[in-house]
Amino acid sequence: MRKKVQLVRHVPLLLSALLAACKPLPDDRHHMPGASAERGREAIERVGCGSCHVIPGIRWPKGRVGPTLGGLPRQALIAGKLPNRPDELARFVRDAPSLVPGINMPAMPLSSEEARDIAAYLYQMDAR
Repeated sequence: MRKKVQLVRHVPLLLSALLAACKPLPDDRHHMPGASAERGREAIERVGCGSCHVIPGIRWPKGRVGPTLGGLPRQALIAGKLPNRPDELARFVRDAPSLVPGINMPAMPLSSEEARDIAAYLYQMDAR
């Protein structure tokens, strides 16, 4: 009986440890060496990503066809399918239909570098 009481005392500590293990990884998981968030913002405006998405820091347009991109750095998945990693986001921004068949987002006229810049911009949005 005494061991059961001691075990029950440790349940809150065990639950706290489990919750701490669920914390998101540090922000450096979205680090994009060589990419420029400022060039990414310019590319977003040039190709018109805001026509379909609300994007923090992009004043106009604020389309509602696609999901808002605010909070993207905190999401576990991109489009509910892909791991939210810099390489996957850059590939997705450039050619979403090849990665998620049936998605409404079209392939975008972007170079690999521009897609990386856009990913850098999208990842740093919450830091503003």
